[in-house]
Amino acid sequence: MATTTTTTRSDIYTRVTSRIVEELERGVRPWMKPWNAEHAAGRITRPLRHNGQAYRGINVIQLWMTAETAGFISPFWLTFQQARELGGHVKKGEHGTPVVYASTFKKKEENEEGEEVEQEVAFLKEYTVFCADQCEGLPPHFYQLAEQPKEKLERIEHAEAFFANTKADIRTGGNRAYYAMEPDYVQMPPFETFRNAESHAATLAHELTHWTRHPSRLNREFGRKRFGDEGYAMEELVAELASAFICADLAITPEVREDHASYIANWLAVLKDDKRAVFTAASHASKAVDYLHNLQPGAIE
Repeated sequence: MATTTTTTRSDIYTRVTSRIVEELERGVRPWMKPWNAEHAAGRITRPLRHNGQAYRGINVIQLWMTAETAGFISPFWLTFQQARELGGHVKKGEHGTPVVYASTFKKKEENEEGEEVEQEVAFLKEYTVFCADQCEGLPPHFYQLAEQPKEKLERIEHAEAFFANTKADIRTGGNRAYYAMEPDYVQMPPFETFRNAESHAATLAHELTHWTRHPSRLNREFGRKRFGDEGYAMEELVAELASAFICADLAITPEVREDHASYIANWLAVLKDDKRAVFTAASHASKAVDYLHNLQPGAIE
Protein backbone atom coordinates (compact mmCIF):
# COMPACT_ATOMS: atom_id res chain seq x y z
CA MET A 1 0.00 0.00 0.00
CA ALA A 2 1.55 3.26 -1.08
CA THR A 3 1.48 5.99 1.53
CA THR A 4 2.05 9.70 1.35
CA THR A 5 4.94 10.72 3.58
CA THR A 6 5.45 14.33 2.47
CA THR A 7 2.42 15.64 4.37
CA THR A 8 2.66 16.21 8.11
CA ARG A 9 0.04 14.74 10.39
CA SER A 10 -1.26 18.19 11.28
CA ASP A 11 -1.70 18.96 7.58
CA ILE A 12 -4.06 16.01 7.20
CA TYR A 13 -6.28 17.27 10.01
CA THR A 14 -6.14 20.86 8.75
CA ARG A 15 -6.88 20.02 5.12
CA VAL A 16 -9.83 17.72 5.82
CA THR A 17 -11.32 20.02 8.45
CA SER A 18 -10.95 23.09 6.21
CA ARG A 19 -12.83 21.34 3.44
CA ILE A 20 -15.70 20.42 5.76
CA VAL A 21 -15.76 23.95 7.21
CA GLU A 22 -16.13 25.36 3.67
CA GLU A 23 -19.14 23.12 3.10
CA LEU A 24 -20.73 24.04 6.43
CA GLU A 25 -20.22 27.73 5.74
CA ARG A 26 -22.24 27.25 2.56
CA GLY A 27 -24.98 25.74 4.71
CA VAL A 28 -24.29 22.23 3.40
CA ARG A 29 -23.66 19.23 5.64
CA PRO A 30 -21.29 17.03 3.62
CA TRP A 31 -22.23 13.84 5.47
CA MET A 32 -25.78 14.11 4.08
CA LYS A 33 -24.78 13.38 0.46
CA PRO A 34 -24.51 11.95 -2.08
CA TRP A 35 -27.07 9.19 -2.09
CA ASN A 36 -26.40 6.59 -4.73
CA ALA A 37 -29.52 6.08 -6.84
CA GLU A 38 -28.03 4.27 -9.80
CA HIS A 39 -25.47 1.65 -8.83
CA ALA A 40 -26.45 -1.97 -8.25
CA ALA A 41 -24.47 -2.08 -4.99
CA GLY A 42 -27.34 -0.16 -3.47
CA ARG A 43 -29.59 2.81 -3.90
CA ILE A 44 -27.75 4.25 -0.93
CA THR A 45 -24.50 3.01 0.56
CA ARG A 46 -21.39 4.02 2.40
CA PRO A 47 -18.28 4.21 0.19
CA LEU A 48 -16.91 0.71 -0.38
CA ARG A 49 -13.43 -0.70 -0.69
CA HIS A 50 -12.59 -2.86 -3.71
CA ASN A 51 -13.64 -5.96 -1.73
CA GLY A 52 -17.03 -4.52 -0.76
CA GLN A 53 -16.04 -3.58 2.80
CA ALA A 54 -17.51 -0.25 3.87
CA TYR A 55 -15.23 2.64 4.79
CA ARG A 56 -15.42 4.03 8.32
CA GLY A 57 -15.01 7.30 10.16
CA ILE A 58 -13.69 10.39 8.43
CA ASN A 59 -13.09 8.50 5.17
CA VAL A 60 -16.85 8.15 4.65
CA ILE A 61 -17.24 11.93 4.66
CA GLN A 62 -14.12 12.46 2.53
CA LEU A 63 -15.28 10.11 -0.22
CA TRP A 64 -18.91 11.29 -0.13
CA MET A 65 -17.72 14.87 -0.67
CA THR A 66 -15.50 13.86 -3.58
CA ALA A 67 -18.26 11.76 -5.18
CA GLU A 68 -20.73 14.62 -4.91
CA THR A 69 -18.34 17.14 -6.44
CA ALA A 70 -17.26 14.86 -9.29
CA GLY A 71 -20.65 13.25 -9.92
CA PHE A 72 -19.38 9.69 -9.40
CA ILE A 73 -21.98 6.89 -9.43
CA SER A 74 -20.03 3.82 -8.34
CA PRO A 75 -19.55 3.51 -4.56
CA PHE A 76 -16.34 1.46 -5.04
CA TRP A 77 -12.89 2.95 -4.42
CA LEU A 78 -9.55 1.32 -5.26
CA THR A 79 -5.85 2.05 -5.09
CA PHE A 80 -3.88 2.25 -8.35
CA GLN A 81 -2.39 -1.19 -7.65
CA GLN A 82 -5.74 -2.77 -6.75
CA ALA A 83 -7.19 -1.63 -10.08
CA ARG A 84 -4.28 -3.31 -11.90
CA GLU A 85 -4.63 -6.53 -9.90
CA LEU A 86 -8.30 -6.69 -10.92
CA GLY A 87 -7.36 -6.45 -14.59
CA GLY A 88 -8.17 -2.77 -15.00
CA HIS A 89 -6.38 0.55 -14.79
CA VAL A 90 -6.90 4.14 -13.73
CA LYS A 91 -7.80 6.37 -16.66
CA LYS A 92 -5.07 8.72 -17.81
CA GLY A 93 -5.23 12.15 -16.20
CA GLU A 94 -7.46 11.11 -13.29
CA HIS A 95 -6.67 12.47 -9.83
CA GLY A 96 -7.12 10.32 -6.74
CA THR A 97 -8.66 11.12 -3.37
CA PRO A 98 -6.65 10.81 -0.15
CA VAL A 99 -7.97 8.58 2.62
CA VAL A 100 -6.38 7.86 5.98
CA TYR A 101 -5.79 4.96 8.31
CA ALA A 102 -4.46 4.81 11.83
CA SER A 103 -1.02 3.40 12.51
CA THR A 104 1.48 3.45 15.36
CA PHE A 105 5.22 3.75 15.83
CA LYS A 106 7.39 2.92 18.82
CA LYS A 107 9.25 5.70 20.60
CA LYS A 108 11.78 5.38 23.42
CA GLU A 109 11.70 7.91 26.23
CA GLU A 110 13.08 8.23 29.73
CA ASN A 111 10.59 8.05 32.57
CA GLU A 112 10.79 9.94 35.87
CA GLU A 113 13.18 7.31 37.26
CA GLY A 114 15.56 7.82 34.34
CA GLU A 115 14.69 4.41 32.85
CA GLU A 116 14.31 4.06 29.12
CA VAL A 117 10.79 2.90 28.21
CA GLU A 118 9.18 2.19 24.88
CA GLN A 119 5.82 3.74 24.04
CA GLU A 120 3.48 3.33 21.10
CA VAL A 121 2.46 6.60 19.46
CA ALA A 122 -0.67 6.69 17.28
CA PHE A 123 -0.74 8.70 14.05
CA LEU A 124 -2.52 8.83 10.70
CA LYS A 125 -1.17 7.64 7.37
CA GLU A 126 -2.53 8.71 4.03
CA TYR A 127 -2.95 6.84 0.77
CA THR A 128 -4.74 7.56 -2.48
CA VAL A 129 -7.79 5.84 -3.93
CA PHE A 130 -9.75 6.23 -7.15
CA CYS A 131 -13.47 5.76 -7.72
CA ALA A 132 -14.33 2.88 -10.06
CA ASP A 133 -15.78 5.56 -12.36
CA GLN A 134 -12.20 6.76 -12.84
CA CYS A 135 -11.04 3.32 -13.94
CA GLU A 136 -11.41 1.12 -17.01
CA GLY A 137 -11.38 -2.66 -17.41
CA LEU A 138 -12.60 -3.58 -13.92
CA PRO A 139 -15.01 -6.52 -13.43
CA PRO A 140 -18.61 -5.67 -14.45
CA HIS A 141 -20.04 -5.34 -10.92
CA PHE A 142 -17.96 -2.21 -10.33
CA TYR A 143 -19.99 -0.43 -13.02
CA GLN A 144 -23.31 -2.30 -12.92
CA LEU A 145 -26.33 -0.01 -12.74
CA ALA A 146 -29.41 -0.91 -10.78
CA GLU A 147 -32.91 -1.18 -12.14
CA GLN A 148 -35.37 1.48 -11.09
CA PRO A 149 -36.66 0.68 -7.60
CA LYS A 150 -40.03 -1.00 -7.86
CA GLU A 151 -41.03 -0.74 -4.24
CA LYS A 152 -42.94 2.23 -2.91
CA LEU A 153 -41.30 3.46 0.28
CA GLU A 154 -43.83 3.53 3.09
CA ARG A 155 -43.02 2.05 6.49
CA ILE A 156 -39.53 0.59 6.22
CA GLU A 157 -39.73 -2.85 7.75
CA HIS A 158 -36.01 -3.70 7.83
CA ALA A 159 -35.25 -0.36 9.51
CA GLU A 160 -38.02 -0.88 12.06
CA ALA A 161 -36.57 -4.33 12.83
CA PHE A 162 -33.04 -2.89 13.18
CA PHE A 163 -34.21 -0.33 15.74
CA ALA A 164 -36.39 -2.83 17.62
CA ASN A 165 -33.46 -5.25 17.92
CA THR A 166 -31.53 -2.71 19.99
CA LYS A 167 -34.06 -3.32 22.80
CA ALA A 168 -33.88 0.39 23.60
CA ASP A 169 -36.82 1.90 25.48
CA ILE A 170 -38.42 3.82 22.58
CA ARG A 171 -41.56 5.75 23.55
CA THR A 172 -44.03 7.43 21.23
CA GLY A 173 -45.86 10.68 21.84
CA GLY A 174 -45.49 14.43 21.99
CA ASN A 175 -43.96 16.65 19.33
CA ARG A 176 -40.23 16.34 20.08
CA ALA A 177 -37.60 13.68 19.40
CA TYR A 178 -34.98 13.37 22.15
CA TYR A 179 -33.01 11.01 24.36
CA ALA A 180 -33.46 11.32 28.14
CA MET A 181 -30.26 10.19 29.88
CA GLU A 182 -31.37 9.67 33.49
CA PRO A 183 -34.51 7.60 32.82
CA ASP A 184 -32.68 6.16 29.77
CA TYR A 185 -35.33 6.27 27.06
CA VAL A 186 -35.78 7.64 23.54
CA GLN A 187 -38.87 9.74 22.86
CA MET A 188 -40.27 9.91 19.32
CA PRO A 189 -43.30 11.78 17.95
CA PRO A 190 -45.97 9.55 16.34
CA PHE A 191 -44.89 7.97 13.05
CA GLU A 192 -47.79 9.64 11.22
CA THR A 193 -46.46 13.12 12.05
CA PHE A 194 -43.24 12.65 10.05
CA ARG A 195 -42.89 13.77 6.45
CA ASN A 196 -42.17 10.21 5.37
CA ALA A 197 -40.85 6.89 6.67
CA GLU A 198 -37.26 7.80 5.87
CA SER A 199 -37.31 10.96 7.98
CA HIS A 200 -38.72 8.92 10.87
CA ALA A 201 -35.96 6.32 10.52
CA ALA A 202 -33.21 8.94 10.22
CA THR A 203 -34.47 10.76 13.30
CA LEU A 204 -34.66 7.54 15.31
CA ALA A 205 -31.12 6.63 14.20
CA HIS A 206 -29.97 10.02 15.50
CA GLU A 207 -31.64 9.59 18.89
CA LEU A 208 -30.43 5.99 19.26
CA THR A 209 -26.90 7.26 18.73
CA HIS A 210 -27.43 9.51 21.76
CA TRP A 211 -28.74 6.38 23.56
CA THR A 212 -25.35 4.68 23.02
CA ARG A 213 -23.61 7.38 25.08
CA HIS A 214 -25.13 6.07 28.34
CA PRO A 215 -22.49 4.99 30.93
CA SER A 216 -23.72 1.39 30.69
CA ARG A 217 -23.00 1.37 26.95
CA LEU A 218 -20.23 3.41 25.29
CA ASN A 219 -19.94 5.93 28.12
CA ARG A 220 -19.31 8.78 25.69
CA GLU A 221 -18.72 12.12 27.36
CA PHE A 222 -17.45 15.41 25.93
CA GLY A 223 -17.77 17.46 29.10
CA ARG A 224 -21.08 19.05 28.16
CA LYS A 225 -22.42 21.30 30.90
CA ARG A 226 -25.21 23.25 29.22
CA PHE A 227 -27.28 23.41 26.05
CA GLY A 228 -25.26 24.67 23.10
CA ASP A 229 -21.77 24.45 24.62
CA GLU A 230 -18.80 22.77 22.92
CA GLY A 231 -19.49 19.37 24.49
CA TYR A 232 -23.12 19.56 23.41
CA ALA A 233 -22.10 20.47 19.85
CA MET A 234 -19.66 17.54 19.68
CA GLU A 235 -22.30 15.04 20.83
CA GLU A 236 -24.75 16.39 18.25
CA LEU A 237 -22.09 16.09 15.55
CA VAL A 238 -21.48 12.46 16.53
CA ALA A 239 -25.22 11.76 16.32
CA GLU A 240 -25.48 13.53 12.94
CA LEU A 241 -22.64 11.49 11.45
CA ALA A 242 -23.79 8.20 12.95
CA SER A 243 -27.33 8.76 11.68
CA ALA A 244 -25.97 9.31 8.17
CA PHE A 245 -23.81 6.16 8.43
CA ILE A 246 -26.72 4.06 9.72
CA CYS A 247 -29.02 5.36 7.01
CA ALA A 248 -26.44 4.42 4.40
CA ASP A 249 -26.16 0.92 5.90
CA LEU A 250 -29.97 0.57 5.83
CA ALA A 251 -30.30 2.08 2.31
CA ILE A 252 -32.32 5.02 3.61
CA THR A 253 -32.07 8.61 2.45
CA PRO A 254 -31.36 10.64 5.58
CA GLU A 255 -33.69 13.51 6.24
CA VAL A 256 -32.25 17.02 6.53
CA ARG A 257 -33.96 18.08 9.72
CA GLU A 258 -34.66 21.79 9.85
CA ASP A 259 -34.14 21.91 13.62
CA HIS A 260 -30.56 20.75 13.14
CA ALA A 261 -29.64 23.61 10.81
CA SER A 262 -29.15 25.81 13.87
CA TYR A 263 -26.31 23.55 15.01
CA ILE A 264 -24.13 24.47 12.02
CA ALA A 265 -22.80 27.62 13.70
CA ASN A 266 -21.86 25.61 16.80
CA TRP A 267 -20.15 22.93 14.70
CA LEU A 268 -18.21 25.57 12.82
CA ALA A 269 -16.97 27.04 16.09
CA VAL A 270 -15.83 23.62 17.32
CA LEU A 271 -14.16 22.65 14.03
CA LYS A 272 -12.35 25.95 13.67
CA ASP A 273 -11.07 25.71 17.23
CA ASP A 274 -9.91 22.08 16.95
CA LYS A 275 -8.75 20.62 13.63
CA ARG A 276 -9.05 17.10 15.03
CA ALA A 277 -12.65 17.48 16.22
CA VAL A 278 -14.33 16.04 13.12
CA PHE A 279 -11.91 13.07 13.14
CA THR A 280 -12.84 12.43 16.77
CA ALA A 281 -16.56 12.80 16.04
CA ALA A 282 -16.38 10.46 13.03
CA SER A 283 -14.52 7.86 15.09
CA HIS A 284 -17.11 7.99 17.88
CA ALA A 285 -19.89 7.85 15.27
CA SER A 286 -18.44 4.66 13.79
CA LYS A 287 -18.19 3.11 17.27
CA ALA A 288 -21.85 3.98 17.93
CA VAL A 289 -22.89 2.44 14.60
CA ASP A 290 -20.87 -0.70 15.37
CA TYR A 291 -22.53 -0.92 18.79
CA LEU A 292 -26.03 -0.80 17.25
CA HIS A 293 -25.07 -3.34 14.58
CA ASN A 294 -23.72 -5.67 17.26
CA LEU A 295 -27.16 -5.73 18.91
CA GLN A 296 -28.68 -7.33 15.82
CA PRO A 297 -29.46 -11.08 15.73
CA GLY A 298 -26.50 -13.08 14.46
CA ALA A 299 -24.01 -10.28 15.08
CA ILE A 300 -20.48 -11.44 15.85
CA GLU A 301 -19.25 -10.27 19.23
